[in-house]
Amino acid sequence: MRHQYTTIGHVTIDVLEDGSRRPGGSAFYAALQAARLGLSARIITRGLAPELELLLAPFRAQLDLEVLGSEHTTTLLTSGAGARREQRVLAWAGGIGEQIEINSDILHLAPIARETPTSWHGSCSLLALTPQGLARAWDERSGADALLRLRAPGAEQVELAARCDALVLSEVERDSCAALIAAAARAGSPVVITAGGANGTLLAPGEQELRLEAAPVRVVRDDIGAGDVFAAAFFIALHEGSGAHHAALFASAAAAVRIEGVGAGAIPTRTDIERRLQELRARQQAQ
Repeated sequence: MRHQYTTIGHVTIDVLEDGSRRPGGSAFYAALQAARLGLSARIITRGLAPELELLLAPFRAQLDLEVLGSEHTTTLLTSGAGARREQRVLAWAGGIGEQIEINSDILHLAPIARETPTSWHGSCSLLALTPQGLARAWDERSGADALLRLRAPGAEQVELAARCDALVLSEVERDSCAALIAAAARAGSPVVITAGGANGTLLAPGEQELRLEAAPVRVVRDDIGAGDVFAAAFFIALHEGSGAHHAALFASAAAAVRIEGVGAGAIPTRTDIERRLQELRARQQAQ
């Protein structure tokens, strides 16, 4: 079966400050956004299969899930918000190997903690990368409570970025991912650098750095996964034929809707996004 959107990365158990647990990880949030936009979505992840099946049970009607077996599911203790968010590794599922079969319109490499492969079998029309997990590492000697910290990706990851058709990352990761950004730019691929609720940056082929106006957010309730929602919406809009600037505006509207709600249930539909886009255009015309 050919899927329209495939993510590769760890679906995580996010343990929040109040002790509650919910599914997380870029692979999960991005695939669910794709599904809410009407695409057939597949997640390839690694973890403890029964645990992940139970964790994602409320969303299984919208997602195809392939779990590569492991003794653990990646579990992150999450505290803070935005640029001040910290995550500690309580368990790690291990790397995702190279023997993966891909048959997808969009392939989104969505690492959370250095697990994503750099090669696979099969084909895709658009290869996308959110390099957050390539720019983070932890001291495994710290045991099951190791703080994820920024690091510069290696040469193999830089080569991967040069093969991608689009990148999305956050302002927090910009310095660490400078080599990845440069590699993508040399390859002629658009790069978006998000900045939470502030204005982002678009690096488009043949153009100067452009400021991206963030879509208005009425109230911030929960921003976990908002960057992943942005990325999925951006990649999908690109694949559907939008230019990089319009695709980024579409993605900004998607992220704004997500932030106003709580959890994965707040990931927007296409109608939600179009409505917010209309508000953004009206705001721009009024200025």
